[in-house]
Amino acid sequence: MKLKRFLLRYYPPGIILEYVQGGEVKTKSIDLLDLNVATDVDALVEDIRKAEPLITASRKDQIVHLILRLQEKLCQQVDHKFYLFKVLRAHILPLTNVAFNKSGTCCITGSYDRTCKVWDTASGEELLTLEGHRNVVYAVALNNPYGDKIATGSFDKTCKLWSVNTGKCYYTFRGHTAEIVCLSFNLQSTLVATGSMDTTAKLWDIQNGEEVVTLTGHTAEIIMLSFNTTGDRIITGSFDHTVAVWDVGTGRKMHTLIGHRAGISSAQFNWDCSLIVTGSIDQTCMLWNALTGKRVATLTGHNDEVLDVCFDYTGQHIATASADGTARVYNAETKKCIAKLEGHGGEISKICFNPQGSRILTASSDKTARLWDPQTGQCIQILEGHTDEIFSCVFNYKGNVVLTGSKDNTCRIWR
Repeated sequence: MKLKRFLLRYYPPGIILEYVQGGEVKTKSIDLLDLNVATDVDALVEDIRKAEPLITASRKDQIVHLILRLQEKLCQQVDHKFYLFKVLRAHILPLTNVAFNKSGTCCITGSYDRTCKVWDTASGEELLTLEGHRNVVYAVALNNPYGDKIATGSFDKTCKLWSVNTGKCYYTFRGHTAEIVCLSFNLQSTLVATGSMDTTAKLWDIQNGEEVVTLTGHTAEIIMLSFNTTGDRIITGSFDHTVAVWDVGTGRKMHTLIGHRAGISSAQFNWDCSLIVTGSIDQTCMLWNALTGKRVATLTGHNDEVLDVCFDYTGQHIATASADGTARVYNAETKKCIAKLEGHGGEISKICFNPQGSRILTASSDKTARLWDPQTGQCIQILEGHTDEIFSCVFNYKGNVVLTGSKDNTCRIWR
């Protein structure tokens, strides 16, 4: 084994080792989730060297330099104030979903008008209109971190794979017998998963356009799915009140997470794939051991449906959004609520952390999006201007651009 180079990964913090083994280039990542301003970098590098034989004594100074850069980046102040930069309006019917590429240079919008549009975020210019679906384009995704392919899922029961650069449709994936309502690429960008109202999910090979496997076992509609970071597991959430954990390689169901008393609204793995968080219409959020499928905790406090849940990039905090108009932040280790985010005048349908974990973004039916401090629960900024409810919000990879999607048919870029 011969080490070729180090690559720095800012969010979540880590270093990727690129090495050659048997003539093949391979990668291995070292997660630095606990890195902070007080970390003794020399001691940390010694620990890494002991655990990782690829890092020899001659490479020590190089890795110290990289981690110091990472430490500096993590400790930069995040008192960034966002201003409206562009309003994207070109869809003739309401938007369904929005997504960024990793760098934030391009974003995509899905719509009831049966199209997906690709936008240049720097100019606000429409780059492409992806046409071909025969019904609502409900789910859209980019294959980040690569960002060269788009998947669109439609009520016409198909999923299409497109080129970001040319707009060419590579494949149309057919096989579902009802509407496709959720989809996702794996991080390795080899598979697309689709979830449908027909109670199944399917995995598709993006190289040859073939169906790899059908995941069957739910007794009601699948409304969310998500891969873990290593790409060997996928979770599906259903109106049957359960979340299923599947082996991606075999399509075998590993666990059924049973405990919620109503439909699942949202679910996610943490970065190191050890935990799963689930949100439900039953007003609770639950934490599960991803390896055993056992419930670790029930996070209570909301008095209406939990509509969205997420981890921060380090997996240390969980945020929940509810129809009761509040959001909450929990410590993933102690399972305690550490902040309550109050101020919205309507239900909160979407919540996410910025990559640094220092801000939370929420989208609400009160026509505003808000930025919050997750430690104190204080509202830092209100993003106003939409004329109808906001159903989608997302940060770019650096955390310095925000995208909001609204039922007013517009998408707004804030920076």
